[in-house]
Amino acid sequence: MQRTLKDYFIIALKGVAMGAADAVPGVSGGTIAFISGIYEELITSISNVNLSLFKTLKQDGIKAFWTKANGNFILALLTGIIVSFASFMRLAKYLIEQHPVLIWSFFFGLIVVSIYFVGKQITKWNAGTLVALTIGAATAFYITGLPSLAANNSSWFLFIAGAIAICAMILPGISGSFILIILGAYKALSNAVHDFDFKNIGIFAVGAIVGLLSFSRLLKWLFKHYHNTTLALLTGFILGSLNKMWPWKQTTAVMNDTTGEIIPFDAVSNLGTLAIFQKNTNDFESYKTVLEESISPFIYSEINHTQHQLVFAIGLMIAGFLTIFILEKIGSKKA
Repeated sequence: MQRTLKDYFIIALKGVAMGAADAVPGVSGGTIAFISGIYEELITSISNVNLSLFKTLKQDGIKAFWTKANGNFILALLTGIIVSFASFMRLAKYLIEQHPVLIWSFFFGLIVVSIYFVGKQITKWNAGTLVALTIGAATAFYITGLPSLAANNSSWFLFIAGAIAICAMILPGISGSFILIILGAYKALSNAVHDFDFKNIGIFAVGAIVGLLSFSRLLKWLFKHYHNTTLALLTGFILGSLNKMWPWKQTTAVMNDTTGEIIPFDAVSNLGTLAIFQKNTNDFESYKTVLEESISPFIYSEINHTQHQLVFAIGLMIAGFLTIFILEKIGSKKA
């Protein structure tokens, strides 16, 4: 496929959107890749990394290797992802801490309309696609309700966490960052990055590479042989992830970050949501959410003695809708 510099710039912008999504625990960059029209090319490019690719490098030189690896596409996309992830992570952290209802409202709107744009790519609906949709939705809903595990810093655990999380990152609807939180590896990885612990970073990265190369091959095979069923399954993943995106939450259990002890949240505060407690006390480190459930905006307002921000939330949901319409319009162009 012959591409211009403008095409690669658009691909880099799609990478920016993917990086921004992956910076938020609960949002999947894979969803953005799907909507923007580059998902299958991304999966194919990753799965093509094998021994024959490196034989091409040895026998035919760097140019043939780069072409076979779809290097320009990967480079443009990775540049956008890395720049966006590094710059947006701090902003995402601030928004989640200070304005949780608003940022989750935006992403909820984004995910709702994503279901339509991904689902409409299914060319034929039958019993198989409906079953796949149901399984995908049930699986994602179940995962978003799982309690977080205690933190674990062992090398084997970080390797496995890297392999699992990277698979989630390329699946629409399931966030790699959220999987790290469930596994209890998010803090360990954050600490490793903060402390420049290259050993643990390296172990995690190797696990991620192994998981990515293995899982991308499976996805490529599924798209080739069961295209509509695979699309239905991925649509289900996005549908089920809405439970995590819902802006108004009640916290039922938390983990003491110092001791690792899991306790009921009502033993910590008379408020109903950890995010509100953290904002009021300006303490975002002592406790981490283990279990939470979606509630109505009005109950949220009542148990937290705060505004439900419903009008602003609806406005941001609409903004999320419009963001996906723009991404889909860009994605529909040849790039």
